[in-house]
Amino acid sequence: MTDLFSSINVGPHTLSNRIFMAPMTRNRAPDTIPNELMKTYYTQRASAGLIISEGSQISLQAIGYPGTPGIHTAEQVTGWKTITDAIHAQGGHIFCQLWHVGRSSHPDLQPNNELPVAPSAIKPEGGAMTLEGPKPFVTPRALTIEDIQQTIKDFIHAAECALEAGFDGVEIHAANGYLIDQFLRDGTNQRDDNYGGSVENRSRFLLDVVDAVSNVWGENRTAVRISPLQPFNDMKDSSPETLFTHVVKALNQYNLAYLHVTEMGAEAPGVAGPAFDLTKLRPLFDGIYVTNAGYDKQRGNKTIANNSCDAVAFGVPFIANPDLVARYESNADLNEAEPATFYGGDSAGYTDYPNLG
Repeated sequence: MTDLFSSINVGPHTLSNRIFMAPMTRNRAPDTIPNELMKTYYTQRASAGLIISEGSQISLQAIGYPGTPGIHTAEQVTGWKTITDAIHAQGGHIFCQLWHVGRSSHPDLQPNNELPVAPSAIKPEGGAMTLEGPKPFVTPRALTIEDIQQTIKDFIHAAECALEAGFDGVEIHAANGYLIDQFLRDGTNQRDDNYGGSVENRSRFLLDVVDAVSNVWGENRTAVRISPLQPFNDMKDSSPETLFTHVVKALNQYNLAYLHVTEMGAEAPGVAGPAFDLTKLRPLFDGIYVTNAGYDKQRGNKTIANNSCDAVAFGVPFIANPDLVARYESNADLNEAEPATFYGGDSAGYTDYPNLG
């Protein structure tokens, strides 16, 4: 029987299990350069079938939080290379998540204190975390067609940097209210050109990015993450089921490494738009389907066994349990996570969770 501990082929890689480590921002890169502390954190978790890195900004404009790593400078490439080498030395695999936050930023975090960018100049509710603490979001600047083309070039450059840094593939972050998600949903995209209006037009930027990145990596080492019902960052759409049905079908034109669909937001029906059953998306996708959000071992095994997904990405359990795979295999108790240490700080709550024994 296929379960979490079964091997799986993802692109050219044979992964030892289907217990993926979800991408999680931890804010431990104060100068945007991956460091030794991050190396320890990731290598502690190398037994995951696949590690998906925390979101890594593709440019200076893409940043939305202090202390997050980038993947667009030589120094960042060098920092990530020490991490990927260490993971590979333990037989692990790691994909780099390529990230642009769009409007979910603040001038304090932008080059020359410029406005954040978005598909449309619509101010989100809520606020950004800056070095001076939380500040309200501002009205972003709408991207021009020339800006969009430059952003696609930024994705290409970041993809090339990730290749140089020794990653095994890349995951395009099209979820959680960040730039690509902002293009997808009509609550944030009110453009009247080829990138707005119909679901086909609103999906265009995502597909352009997939085209560009897969030209660097190959389609089977390029993945995409979406979050159809996630309201985070003031996101909503008038018909999420129509939109994401189209998106998933459109992604079938690529031989993607996998499609990563987060179920976050499903527990708040209607907040991000009319709710729908996310399990409807699985039969529409021809490739490897990864899910996440609140799974444990029992639910993960059940979801794989009934063919509702091929692998499960675990978040908080991996924060508190670097040896999560071993604990699941032996039915051992799990360490409890400490939310107060999730974002920022030092090794406390980051690399000091104990292994079994």
